[in-house]
Amino acid sequence: MILVTGGAGFIGSCIVRMLNDRGINDIIIADHISQTDKWMNLRNKKYIEYIERSLLLDRLPEFSGKITHVIHMGACSATTERDFDFLYKNNFEFTKALWQYCTRENISFIYASSAATYGNGNQGFDDKCDIDNLRPLNGYGYSKQLFDQWVKKELEYGNNSPRQHVGFKFFNVYGPNEYFKGSMASVIFHTFNDVSKTGKKGLFKSYKDGYKDGEQLRDFVYVKDICKVVSFMMDNPEVSGLYNLGTGQARSFYDLAVATFKAMNKEPNIEFVEMPESLRGKYQYFTQAEMSKLREAGYKEKFYSLEDGTADYVQNYLMRDLLIY
Repeated sequence: MILVTGGAGFIGSCIVRMLNDRGINDIIIADHISQTDKWMNLRNKKYIEYIERSLLLDRLPEFSGKITHVIHMGACSATTERDFDFLYKNNFEFTKALWQYCTRENISFIYASSAATYGNGNQGFDDKCDIDNLRPLNGYGYSKQLFDQWVKKELEYGNNSPRQHVGFKFFNVYGPNEYFKGSMASVIFHTFNDVSKTGKKGLFKSYKDGYKDGEQLRDFVYVKDICKVVSFMMDNPEVSGLYNLGTGQARSFYDLAVATFKAMNKEPNIEFVEMPESLRGKYQYFTQAEMSKLREAGYKEKFYSLEDGTADYVQNYLMRDLLIY
């Protein structure tokens, strides 16, 4: 039996698809769907039970001895969230409780960290670095950093830990099932919608020397690659640690927009707009995952290029009325 938290959300529901494709249907999904349309991500999935997030910790004892993996994708992922007490409770305390459960049960714990922990990138984007030197730029990134640091201390103190523990520092993930994330959905999703409505796409102007308008760089990673790496970790329980999960290749927002226009069979029509004042001091101009640690752990699969991932996403999902993966 596998527990997937955030299983109705973007990455979580894609992981449930991967599990179903592997013939695994003995799945518990935990999430907080409330009045959102995330339930639509579950319509084509096979699972045995849905548990509302606030009830999960109290119900975990029911499944003692039955769960083999906890795949924890549930969190507040809004980088704009201002209520830090909320972030601390949901992204740190809740994750710590699941770690402790997996430790007691001696089972695998796979969880989502974030590339937001790297802050402005002055320390680089290397998952072999000392994480205590990182300085996140927002409360979301810091809440993820706190848990990574807590795990580091637990291991340094020699405290008991789950049978396998894997954290993923996700970079800019895009792909099907992100349709209900609102402003936090990928730029590809928003580009597709803007082009469909207006025929053009606006990208932020640059306010940093060395970067042209629209040439801010990100490591964009397709959600299907995320699922492949999670599947690899399930098959290799001897592998533990904190890993970057990007492609290792930074690309510009301009490249992304052009790839989206091309996938839609349209000529690029891009304009540059002012960046909100509130973002300018906290904006990352470059992210690129150092991927050698994951490769050294044995992962050999090739990642989707930006063009190939965008074409698959746009043509097989967005242009087919937001098809659920």
